[in-house]
Amino acid sequence: MNAMIVERPGMLSTLQDSGRLGHQQYGVSVNGPMDEWSHRLANALVGNDEDAAVLECTLTGPRVVFAENTLVALCGARMRITANGQPLPQDRAVLLRRGTVLDVGERLEGARLYLAVRGGFAPAPVLGSRSTNIRAGFGGYQGRALKRGDRVPVGRPPRELPILPIEKLMVQSGMPVVHADTVDVTPPGPRESDASHASQPIRFVRGPHWPAFAPAAHEQLTSLPYTVTQQSDRMGARLRGEALKLSAPLELVSEATAFGTIQVPPDGQPIVLMADRQSAGGYPKIAYVASADLPLLAQAMPGDALQFTGIEQADAELAWRGVEDRLHEIRQAAARVLRP
Repeated sequence: MNAMIVERPGMLSTLQDSGRLGHQQYGVSVNGPMDEWSHRLANALVGNDEDAAVLECTLTGPRVVFAENTLVALCGARMRITANGQPLPQDRAVLLRRGTVLDVGERLEGARLYLAVRGGFAPAPVLGSRSTNIRAGFGGYQGRALKRGDRVPVGRPPRELPILPIEKLMVQSGMPVVHADTVDVTPPGPRESDASHASQPIRFVRGPHWPAFAPAAHEQLTSLPYTVTQQSDRMGARLRGEALKLSAPLELVSEATAFGTIQVPPDGQPIVLMADRQSAGGYPKIAYVASADLPLLAQAMPGDALQFTGIEQADAELAWRGVEDRLHEIRQAAARVLRP
């Protein structure tokens, strides 16, 4: 069976699939990728089902070797990536010969990179998912971030790639199979502009407790920048800025949490709940980040100043429909190239 051998793990490299669903009522976090777009894009480029487990690499990446020829794709944060010392492109599928050293080095932009392999990473699932729950110590690879010397199993793809075209084009460091010339791999919407992710407004829908906040808080959230703090992690993006104040004290009953909920604790500094969020929370919910824009937040670095803008629920749904349509186009284009 194919395996990925870890020579250097990177700062925080964990396996994540689409998440551990259906267990929040028991206090089990969903987990899954922080940047769902990059996770699904990487899987699409190598012909995987979109819920296949990939490697999420935070701030710095790993140095790894595969035991067999392996089709890979790297999406998300921009990093310096080489295969046997030669630069390797992102946002495309690349076939690596067995023994090729894949080195994911210096971060250039963004926070999280996703490495997908054809067949997906294949440790035994826990509660129906291969996502890593670091706090509870289960799932992924032995319930933890990767370490030097780990041998992470790679699943057998549902069908083999066509041999002749690959052998004709494959080189020692790797060769592009599916790339930006084949299909547009940029996400739809504002991210298609030339501006960096940190300067683009993050869209939100008003939450159930929006009316309970003072008018000044509404104005602050939509007009002033909020800075990502060093205390941010996979559980939540902690922001610093003008305090968002309630019109009057508010008593709430804890309820299930959702990815992208903007909670406001008593100090008025908002927290956006992310992939490893707790299963329930009781702070007022001023808003929800539009699902289409959660990847922008996932790629934000501590110190980045974020702007927020309010939209209607229907607009948020249209934005998500655009994401799904773009991914459908990419999956179809990849399938045409990878079809035996």
